[in-house]
Amino acid sequence: MSWEDLVIAVVAGDAREQEIARCAVKAGAKVRAYGFPWPDQGIEGVYHASDAADALKGADVALFPIPGITAEGALFAPKAPQKIIPSHEMLAGMRKPGHIILGWADPNLKGHCEALGITLHEYEWDVDLMLLRGPAIVEGVLKVIIENTEITIHKSNVCLIGQGTIGSLLTNTLVGLGAHVHVAARNSVQRAAAYAAGAETLTLEQLPDVLPRMDIVIGSVPKRLLERDQLALLPRHGLLVDVAAPPGTIDRDAALELGLKAVWARGMGARAPVTVGRSQWSGISRRIEGIMEQRA
Repeated sequence: MSWEDLVIAVVAGDAREQEIARCAVKAGAKVRAYGFPWPDQGIEGVYHASDAADALKGADVALFPIPGITAEGALFAPKAPQKIIPSHEMLAGMRKPGHIILGWADPNLKGHCEALGITLHEYEWDVDLMLLRGPAIVEGVLKVIIENTEITIHKSNVCLIGQGTIGSLLTNTLVGLGAHVHVAARNSVQRAAAYAAGAETLTLEQLPDVLPRMDIVIGSVPKRLLERDQLALLPRHGLLVDVAAPPGTIDRDAALELGLKAVWARGMGARAPVTVGRSQWSGISRRIEGIMEQRA
């Protein structure tokens, strides 16, 4: 099987998916697309479908976004005319055996794929891919902080919850900008890495001790760790930025009820859609090549 034999559906997402679609055409595939911002001039070689089912019709491989699926099962598609929730009927039009490549799948999508014999390929936690798009995510988070505070990052008190790939990049950047960075993490090795980068470190259980002094709190763990009782400890000017996949680190509803400013900064990789789209394609294309080798 070759690229010229492939039909690829690019469904949902943001401006990054424009570049991914262009890369797929350049590789030689036939590309169908729906659910991300469509440029006025179109995308050469890409069929603009009328809906998600139309895009998936006859597709060998479907590409869904990296940002996580919402609690109701909707794909990340902030500019789509309606929510895109994968259904059995929507996916049934794919050519067999079908493959879906995405950040991660929820139980609803997994159930439909199992019933239809569609293979899922999840890559949200691929460290190499995360590092490639990490700088754009960090720049996006800095933009959110600057736009939503009246203080400089320099000399501000920042608490980062989580020290994974993106969390560690944020720690290094914020320390470099002169912030007083505190990193809360369950893993002792991650805390040691944050300490070596110049941050103060603490366990999750110690969060109540530092929250009253924090100007900015950033959550990067896809698990609810900051609830109402802890949020109530923050000063009123405190800014909460949640960069984690659903359900997020922070109880954002409780934060708003407490009068705190909370931003769910999903899809920060869209800050540099061409750069990040190409980096995502580097990971996606490797997986597609693996699929083609299996079919050979």
